[in-house]
Amino acid sequence: MKLLKVAAMAAVMAGLAAPQAFADKLDDVINNGVLRCAVVLDFPPIGYRDANNEPAGFDVEYCNDMAAALEVDAEIVPVTWAERLPAIVTNRADVVFGGTSDSLARAKTVGFSIPYAIYFAQAVVGKDSGIESLEDMKGKRVAAAVGTVPEQEWMKIAEEWGESNLYQGYQSENEVFLAVAQGKADAGITTNTAVKPVSDQYESIVPGPRMPWTTDYTSVAAPRKDVSWLNYINLFITHQVRSGRYEELWQKYVGDTAPELRIPGVMY
Repeated sequence: MKLLKVAAMAAVMAGLAAPQAFADKLDDVINNGVLRCAVVLDFPPIGYRDANNEPAGFDVEYCNDMAAALEVDAEIVPVTWAERLPAIVTNRADVVFGGTSDSLARAKTVGFSIPYAIYFAQAVVGKDSGIESLEDMKGKRVAAAVGTVPEQEWMKIAEEWGESNLYQGYQSENEVFLAVAQGKADAGITTNTAVKPVSDQYESIVPGPRMPWTTDYTSVAAPRKDVSWLNYINLFITHQVRSGRYEELWQKYVGDTAPELRIPGVMY
């Protein structure tokens, strides 16, 4: 009996000492045969719906490219700006391609890849608003999408000017643009990539001034603790650049030379 007890105890200890194999997000995606990408579809030309109401744009193509690299199907999960991080936390999506700034505050909730796209903030303004510079925006009704860096940064300026009451928050950028087009807001803050499509779409909207805050480095968001998945995403981004695909898609959707993704003094 004593020998049996000793043998049983040894087996238990051996089991505890043996390395445990855990599947991670990379394994899950491959095993499930689908990559679920949360994408903001009111952010043309980066994410939008085409004439057939199908998802299209730079972010959509990046999702398709990553799915192809993984040899799985791509599934687009439409989200608003405010839904991007919750889509990861609640496991509605495996990644977010959605112009997400890699802020330290957000990094407490989700993980971030190296930058995959760079933007700067710019206003679109009513044709008769008289807004040509940042100073011209004083006393004006300014709109932005809820939960975005433009909203957060503009509120700092509005508070400094004592004009927080003039700010208008909307759930989507399409609502922001419509508010400006209809004269409900004098200006809407978006990214440089959206200015031309929006001003082409609405006769009453023209390009406005560039905003004073820093360049917006955006990353792919994914589960915070899944380091192997984030490593794969980082490698995917570098392959997009090395293969020329990043430049190809940027020129296709934005029209300019793709911006340099490396930050001076930073290794990647």
